[in-house]
Amino acid sequence: MSARTSTGTSITGHGLWHPENVLENPELCDAFNEFVRRQNALHADAIAAGTREPLKESTPDFVVKASGIIRRYVQDKTGLLDPERMCPNIKDRPETELSIQAEYAVNAAKVALARAGKVGEDVDLVVLGCSNLQRLYPAIAIEVQNAIGAHGYGFDISLGCSAATGATQLASQAVRLGQAKCALVVVPELTTGHMNWKERDSHFIFGDASVSLVIEPTENARPGSWEILSTQMASKWNPTTIRNNRGYLDRCDPETEHDEVSKLFHQQGRRVFKDVVPLAEKFIKEHVAAHDLQPSQISRYWLHQANQSMNELIAKRVLGREATREEAPIILDEFGNTASAGSLLAFSRHNEDLPAGSYGMMASFGAGYSLGSLLLRRQ
Repeated sequence: MSARTSTGTSITGHGLWHPENVLENPELCDAFNEFVRRQNALHADAIAAGTREPLKESTPDFVVKASGIIRRYVQDKTGLLDPERMCPNIKDRPETELSIQAEYAVNAAKVALARAGKVGEDVDLVVLGCSNLQRLYPAIAIEVQNAIGAHGYGFDISLGCSAATGATQLASQAVRLGQAKCALVVVPELTTGHMNWKERDSHFIFGDASVSLVIEPTENARPGSWEILSTQMASKWNPTTIRNNRGYLDRCDPETEHDEVSKLFHQQGRRVFKDVVPLAEKFIKEHVAAHDLQPSQISRYWLHQANQSMNELIAKRVLGREATREEAPIILDEFGNTASAGSLLAFSRHNEDLPAGSYGMMASFGAGYSLGSLLLRRQ
């Protein structure tokens, strides 16, 4: 594959949106620690008898050291800061109103469309990708399509933390094949709803945000757009390391229907770190090499924002040295882990400063394991 190879499609607009509520580490840990104290008091006899392990408290320093996260945006923090609830308070909406994930998507889409110089009526494909869908059907993408006045068709995809790069690739392919002229990718990650906020090793991880991209034929793209040179996907089955088992069959087994531990997000964090770093390194290097490029020729790596140490190590192994924040930007400190939206959020926040001709790599890695990458060039 030569460096001139291209899909003939470009990212002509990008936009992000997030809720206004900011949840800082100190207040998060205060609520969690009060929950821990109440639980330990409730089960004091069992703890004293040695039949139950006491829960451990959390600290802001522990959170930063473990993840690099300082704060995150959340849909609601009243429930998250209630030691008796430890779950966001998000009111259900009537079927006649816009669903909350569709609202997230529309908010980000408006920004992306404006940057691309487009309006909803110009869109003829909506691809929605996120780690968890609010409902199975009708597809939320079709609801978004209707809300913005788009034409054509729309569909949802679910691929864990690679859902956004996967959605972008499918949109690019549709435009390349002539099945769409202006595709909209929307990634409404309302991740706080699937978190187990009572679990010390992960109670701080997730935040809520939405991001959107506009994909058009390169021949129609304006200067400053990002040409999609090529895309790459891979998956490797691992049944235990990252899971979210919530589904419509939950109510069918009376023994497990109320089991929060297994039905919410959970992971083997150290195992994930050990597995994903070499997988991502190899995956990214192979994609770059396929274009006869060296890793150092890529001006920016927009990596999946799951863990700061993981991102730093992957970038170091790809480049053969420590990466600067300009080469591999981190947005975890502000947004937390936003699941599949992370790499696209990093792109949206950190791409405008690069000159024409610059190469960039957008890459994701998540549950499955699933991996996705796009090699881009500034027009």
